[in-house]
Amino acid sequence: MSTPAPPPRIAESAALEVATKLPGDRIVTTSVGRGQVARGLWRQRCDASISLWYLDQYQQRLTIADHLSEQTTLGNSDDRLTILCSSDLPEQEFDLAIVPCTVRGEAELQRDLLQQAHARLSIGGRLVSSVDNATDRWLHDQMKEFGSKVSVTRRDDAVVYVTIKDQPLRKSRSFLCEFTFRDREQTITAISRPGVFSHRHLDPGAKAILDAAEVSGGNRIIDIGCGAGTVALALAKRVQGIQSFAIDSNARAVECTGLGAAKNGIDAMQTSLNCDCDCDAPASYDVALCNPPYFANFRIAKLFIEAARAALRPGGRIYLVTKHPAWYQDNMYPGWRDTTITQGKQYAIVTAIRG
Repeated sequence: MSTPAPPPRIAESAALEVATKLPGDRIVTTSVGRGQVARGLWRQRCDASISLWYLDQYQQRLTIADHLSEQTTLGNSDDRLTILCSSDLPEQEFDLAIVPCTVRGEAELQRDLLQQAHARLSIGGRLVSSVDNATDRWLHDQMKEFGSKVSVTRRDDAVVYVTIKDQPLRKSRSFLCEFTFRDREQTITAISRPGVFSHRHLDPGAKAILDAAEVSGGNRIIDIGCGAGTVALALAKRVQGIQSFAIDSNARAVECTGLGAAKNGIDAMQTSLNCDCDCDAPASYDVALCNPPYFANFRIAKLFIEAARAALRPGGRIYLVTKHPAWYQDNMYPGWRDTTITQGKQYAIVTAIRG
């Protein structure tokens, strides 16, 4: 039995209420949930072409499953709604662009998406954005940069803004950044964008892994949940002959890791957008590196451990950084041996050998 789809996020439902009343048959929308704005407009507008964009492949997959289930229930299957995962919004012209936001979201990513959505609009097209904060001021200030007039629709739990594109932006801001960090005797340059872990700086957990990890020439390493690729880049530069494979479910993370490899002159680096963490050559890697996020009730941590075990050869080693070492002590999957936990000031490093 499939899991019921969650109710619409507040920002999504508020944006849909307003967007329903606006013209536009070429529509692009982002989502903070399961694409309820895009799917609502798909139900309403039989002649519309709708692009629903995600940065994360896992969220894209969940929404595709929900949409297919709904189509089956309605007996209505068509290709008017495209659900995609990529680094940027699709490069085509739209009449209506909708960007729901959440008060807990990353401000720089929200600003980036608003700018992209505005750039994709035809002159006279409408930009809609919403936020689950009825007393918002920040998003209103952002929207004023994209049109001469911003209309406001308030609910008790949200606010929605609409502006009409009357001219292109005079100057677009680049949100891509480069930052440097030291790994032993090497200086590494990483590239990141909003929405990538961790944007604009070396994550302390990544530094903890680098301080602990040991690699040898000729090793094959796999970085599971690579983010901006800082760990994979540093280890590839540390010793000659390292072959690296970096995986992430975030399209920009994969893009930035590839850009970082080119920036640092690393040729033996492969990347993959893959929310299942599947590798290209199971049981062939010598070292696996993992920095799982601290949410989802260890679901992602379990996925990373399973993926590392599948990727490593017998005798291969995993290095994993965490703030919750007790869980790993109790839950390392069968097939691991010599599990060791080294506690630091902020983080613990879990190491184990693949049996």
